[in-house]
Amino acid sequence: MRLLRHQPMRKWLCLLLAAATGCSPVKKFSFTDTWESSPSYHRAVATQIEYPSVGSCLVPEVAAAPPPLALENPSELPARNIELNEVIRIALRSGDVLRSLGGNVVQNAQGITTNFDPAITESNPLGGVEAALSAFDAQVSGQLFWQKNNRPNNTTFLIFQPQALEQTAATFNYELSKRTATGATLTARHNVLYDNNNNPARLFPSDYTGFFEAVYRQPLLQGAGVDFNRIAGPNSGIGQYNGVLIARINTDISLADFEQGIITFINDVETAYWDLYFAYHNLEAQVAGRNSALLTWQRIKELQKVGARGGDAAAEAQASSQYYLFDAQVKDALMGGLGLYAVEQELRYLMGLPPADGQLLKPTSTPMEGEVIYDWYAALNDALLRRVEIRRQKWNIKRRELEMIAARLNRRPTLDFLGLYRYRGLGDDLITTEVAGNSFRSLYQNIFDGDYQEWQAGIELGYPVGLRQASSAVASARWNLAREQAVLREQELRISHNLSNSARQISRSYELMQSNFNRQASDRKQVEALEARYENGLDNINFLLQAQQQLATSQSSYFRALVDYQLALRDFHREKGSLLHYNQIGLSEGAWPAPAYQDAIERGRFFTPRSNPEAVQVPSSVSSGRFNPTHVGAGQVPTTSDQAVPAGGGQPDATPQVNDESVLMDRENPNSAEQ
Repeated sequence: MRLLRHQPMRKWLCLLLAAATGCSPVKKFSFTDTWESSPSYHRAVATQIEYPSVGSCLVPEVAAAPPPLALENPSELPARNIELNEVIRIALRSGDVLRSLGGNVVQNAQGITTNFDPAITESNPLGGVEAALSAFDAQVSGQLFWQKNNRPNNTTFLIFQPQALEQTAATFNYELSKRTATGATLTARHNVLYDNNNNPARLFPSDYTGFFEAVYRQPLLQGAGVDFNRIAGPNSGIGQYNGVLIARINTDISLADFEQGIITFINDVETAYWDLYFAYHNLEAQVAGRNSALLTWQRIKELQKVGARGGDAAAEAQASSQYYLFDAQVKDALMGGLGLYAVEQELRYLMGLPPADGQLLKPTSTPMEGEVIYDWYAALNDALLRRVEIRRQKWNIKRRELEMIAARLNRRPTLDFLGLYRYRGLGDDLITTEVAGNSFRSLYQNIFDGDYQEWQAGIELGYPVGLRQASSAVASARWNLAREQAVLREQELRISHNLSNSARQISRSYELMQSNFNRQASDRKQVEALEARYENGLDNINFLLQAQQQLATSQSSYFRALVDYQLALRDFHREKGSLLHYNQIGLSEGAWPAPAYQDAIERGRFFTPRSNPEAVQVPSSVSSGRFNPTHVGAGQVPTTSDQAVPAGGGQPDATPQVNDESVLMDRENPNSAEQ
C-alpha cells in the first residue's frame, strides 16, 4: 500500500527530469568545416607564444660595446698587456657562472656550474643537511574547537530524558613531541574538554574534563640506534636514506662537482691564453712571409722593367701568386675561426669582458722553454690521491657503505616499547581558587591533586612475513656498493693511462719544439742563401718562393710546438690533480654574516665543558678531515688527529704515504724547474 501511494509522485519526478533535459537526442561530435571555422579559446589563447615580463640583466659595459674587429690593423690598436695570473684572477672574479669555451650556457642552462650550486645543495629543503636535521626538531601541534549541538531524541516524554539534546562543547588539544637520535619519541600532551548540556542526571550542568600525559616510545629493533637514524633518518621507508650523514655526503659531492667546474674553467682560461699567444706569433709569421713575398715580387718587376735576367712574366706571376697566398693566410690568421680577433674574443668572454672595448689583450707571460723532469711514481700517487674525481667517487662509496649499514639494520621486525603516564581531572570550572570542600570545583585543582592517575606500558610487534622488501633493499645496497667500487677501480686505471699520455705529450712537445726551432733557423739560412743565388742569376725563382713558404710554416710550427708544450705541462698538472695549486688557487667558504658570530658567542656561554670527555662514546667517523692539497704531496694524507676505527671494528685503514718529488712549476719564475 505504501508503494502504491508513492507512484504518482514518481511520475511527476520523471516528467520534470524530461522537461529539464529535453527530448532531442545527443548531438554527436565530428570534425566539420563549421568546427574548423568557429573560434576556439584554446586555439586563440592557450597555444600562443608569449614573452615573460623579465628585464634584461646585461651590464651597461657590454650593452655599449663597439662593433667587433675585422680588418683593423692590430699594430694600430692600443694593446693591453696582461699576464696569465692576472687573467685567471679577473676570470674568477668576473661572475658567478663558470664559463666554458663551448658556450653551453645558452643551450643547456641547467647543466652550467655556478657559485651557488653548493649552497643550493646545502639548503635543499628535501635532501639538505638542515632538512635532515629538521626531522629531530621538536614538533608542536594544537587544536581549539567550539561547537553547538541541538539534536532531537526519539524517546517518550520522561522527566529524566529531555526531548532534545542541547549542548555547548569545546575541545582543546596541545602536544609537544621530540625525536631523539636513538629513534625514541618523547611526547607531552594536554587535553581539555568542555561540556554544557541539559542532561538532568549530571552533577553540575557544565564541566571541564582533561588530562596531562607523557608518552615514551622507543624502537627496539627496526628504526632503533644512533647509526640508523644518522644514516636513514627517522620514519624513513625501506630503501630511502635521507639522514644527516647522507645529506652531508651529498653536500661534499656538490663541493667536489664545484671544484671540478673550477678546474675545467681554469683549464679553458689557460687554453685561450696560450692560443692567443700563438695567434699573435702566427700572424707575425704570416705577415713576415707576405712582406718577403712582396719584396721578391717588387724585385722581379724592377728586373722586368730593365729587361734583366729573372724578370720574365712567369717569374712575376709566380711571385704575385706567392704574395696573394700569404695575404690570404694573413687575413685568415687575423679574422678566421682560430684567428687573432676570434681567440682574443674567447679570452674576453672567459674573463667576463665585453666583446670589444677598443683595446687588444696581449699576453706577456713568458712560456716555459726548459725541459721539465718529473718523478713518475710520485706523480702517479699524487693523481690517485689528489684528483677530485677520485675524491668524489670515494664519497659515493662511503655513501653506499652507509646505505648498506642502514639496509641491514632495517631488515628487522618492528618492535617498539611504549610507556604512558596520565593525570586526569574533572571540574566545574577551569581555574578557581575557591575550594569549599568540593574536589571537583576546578579542573586543574583536581588534576594537580593527583587523585586520578593512569599508566600504560607494553610493546608493539609487527613485520611482513619473510621481510622480502627489506631483503631486496639489502641486496640492492650490496650491488650499488659493488658498482661504485668497480667504477673507482676503473677511474684509477683510466687516470693512470691519462697521466701516462700527458707525460708522453710533454716529451713529444718538447722534442718538437727543439726540432722546429732548429728547422726555422735552417729555413732562414736557406732563404738568405737562395736570395743571393737568385740575385746572381744562379737559381730559379721557384726555389726562393718555396723557401719563403717553408720559413713562414716553420716559424708558425715552432710557436705552435711552444704553446703545445705549455698546454702539455698544464695537462700533466690537471691529470695529477695539482692544477689549482699550480695556479695558486684555493677554495674556501666565504665569511659568515656578523650576526652569526655573535649568535655563536651567545650560545657558547650556556655550554659547560664535560669533566670526563674521554668517557663520551662518539660514533664512527665518516670523513677523515679537511682535504689540504698542499699537504698530500708532502708525505701526508688528509686525516684527523685520531684515525677513525671502521664501523665493524678492527684496525684503522692503512693509508699509503706519498713522497712528492714531482715538478711544480713556479709562476713567478716560469723558466725554472725542480726535480
